[in-house]
Order: sequence, then structure tokens, then C-alpha cells
Amino acid sequence: MPDGPGVGGVFVSSLTLTDFRSYARMRMTPDCNHPLVVLTGENGAGKTNVLEALSYLAPGRGLRRAGLGEVTRLDADGPWAVAASLQVAGDEVKVGTGLDPDGRPDGREVGGRRLVRLDGNAVANSNVLGERWSVVWLTPQMDRLFIEGASSRRRFLDRLVLGLYPDHSRQVGAYERVMRERNRLLSDKGPGADRAWLAALEARMAEHAVAVAVARLDFAGQLAGQLAEAAEGPFPRAELALDGWLEQVLADGTPASDAEAALKEKLAAARKRDAAAGRATGGVHKTDLVVTHAPKAMRADLCSTGEQKALLIALILANARLQAALRRQAPLLLMDEVAAHLDTDRRSALFEALAGLGGQCWLTGTDRALFQGLEGRAEFFDVADGHVRPSHG
Repeated sequence: MPDGPGVGGVFVSSLTLTDFRSYARMRMTPDCNHPLVVLTGENGAGKTNVLEALSYLAPGRGLRRAGLGEVTRLDADGPWAVAASLQVAGDEVKVGTGLDPDGRPDGREVGGRRLVRLDGNAVANSNVLGERWSVVWLTPQMDRLFIEGASSRRRFLDRLVLGLYPDHSRQVGAYERVMRERNRLLSDKGPGADRAWLAALEARMAEHAVAVAVARLDFAGQLAGQLAEAAEGPFPRAELALDGWLEQVLADGTPASDAEAALKEKLAAARKRDAAAGRATGGVHKTDLVVTHAPKAMRADLCSTGEQKALLIALILANARLQAALRRQAPLLLMDEVAAHLDTDRRSALFEALAGLGGQCWLTGTDRALFQGLEGRAEFFDVADGHVRPSHG
């Protein structure tokens, strides 16, 4: 396993899927002798489904953000399951996750509960996975990140933050749950709802919001430093800013306790407006990630499609380098169809960068020719007819 000096990586040595998307049962065993794993096959063959399964080795809803019941294969007798063996810091770790089989027989109940096991032992929830390793992905749907609404960029940011702060998803989830409770109370009772109850909810919202904002700010600052240190190359240097009231208050030097008190006051003052709107009109759930193409001094949303893709790749690579530097462990990277719209020079530069991170990276593509030059440096698999087989060219 090609690790950098003092840097470990996450390598998948076996992956088994059961009733997952297009796979009734599939098992593959990468040899982990190369940092790059390449899956090639026609559109619709199931390449992205493999990456989605790997994304469930991390906290959250996977790279498609699908409902848990939606992942189960059509006409399956039971719910889906993913099992993997990982090589982490020289140790083998067995991971299993899937939909709770005690739900409906077809595994498609609304909601559902995800089960997680580590080395055969049940763990409380998927957040535990983020404490052991990080999984980062880039998909074609993310190509529109800079021109879509702020919610997509905020989710992207929060996913990256998890790489350094595994507790971040718990804080975000707790904030959103309390916010929904406050929304319901204001919707049912209006601004005249029990003031003590509202105050208690707003105090909890403020507490979680400050934790979320502090983690975002710290991560964004460190990522910005990593971006600034990057050598000039085919992926342009990006500059970052967080557009959010609370993040700005904290960035201005306000102590966390004072920022928390200020947010509580702001929420209390907004009760009438929020009751009329049916939602919280301000808070960390409104924060936006602003990315700028530094050499051009141009916001990412004004850049060309190719430049936006290059900026996105630059962010992913910088995040991977940051994790390797601070955690001494490179993340598991999942790159879906990432090479299709890059020119030859950028493809070569990307492959070199990925191979040098110290961890494993999975790439997909419809045409093996896109990965020319990786023969002998990557492990290739053919995906077709519900099977994933080692490729021999």
C-alpha cells in the first residue's frame, strides 16, 4: 500500500453487496497494491451503484442522498446490506451496514433505520464511522454546485467538515431537529406560543448553531491555507468565504458564549416573522459557501463549466491533503465519471495527484481509454450484467 511519509490511508480489500440497487449479490476483492481502482462499463451498468455502496461506509445518506428504503434492489426478498474489509493504519477492520431487517419484508418502509457493525459489534449509529476514517466523493451531479442554491454548497461544506470534526453531523442534525420543533410550535400556536418553551428551544438551537459555525469556520480557514499552499497547475487556486450571519459574528472575534446569546435574541425577535413564514428565516441552515477563482478574481458561479469543474476538483484534492496532514490518514476517495470532461493534461495531473495522496481512490468511466497511462499503476474492473470482474485489458 503506497503510503506517504507518516501518512496512512484507507483501502478497501473486499466489498460485498446484497440486494443493493442493481446487485442481487456481488463480491469484489481489490488487491490494494495500487492506490487507484478503476471501474469501467457502459452507462447503466452499475458503476455508480458500487461507489454509492462505498459511500455508506461513512456517516449520512450516501452520495445520492437516497432514502434508506430506496436503495433496496427491486423484487428483493430482504433489505440491502453492504459489507467491507478495510485496511486502516495497518489494521483490518470489518464493516457492515444496511437497512434494519425488522422493518417491512420488502425493506421499503418510509424512513427506516440503518444498522452499523464494526468488527461484528453493533454500534450506536453511523457517526461512529466518521471517527475512524473519512470518505469523500465527487459525482457528476455536483458539477452544478456553484450555480445551484446555497443548500447544495452547504451540504458539500458540511460533508468536508466531517473529515476533521466527526461530531459535526451530530451537531447539524441536532440543530435541525430542534429547529423543526420550533417551526411546528410557531405554526401551531403562532408567536403567542408558550414563551418559556420557545426560549428553551431557541437556547438549544443557539448552542448547536455555535458548534456548527465554529467547526465550519475552523475547517474553512485550514482548507484555505491548504489551497493557498498548492503549487500552480491545471486546477486553479480557489479562495473561500462563508456567507452566514453567525459565522461572520464569530469571525469578527465575538466569543462563542456572546455569539450564542446574540443568536438567542435574534431568534426571539424573529418569532412573528418565522411564524408567518412557517420556517426559521435565519440561522446556520442558511449559510452559503462562496468560492472564488483566485487567478481571475471571479466568483465560481460566473466561471465557465470547465473552470467550475477544475475548481471543484481543486477543493476535493486540497481537502484530501488537509486530512492527510492533520489526521495522518488520507480519506477514501470516490470519483464518479470525473475524467470524462477533462482534457488530457488535466486528466494526467488528476491521476498523479490522486495516486500521491496516500489512500485509495475509486474512479469510474465508460471508456477505458480515458485512463490511458494507468496500466500497471491502477487496478481495473469491468462492470456489466450485474457483475464486477477483474479486467485484463
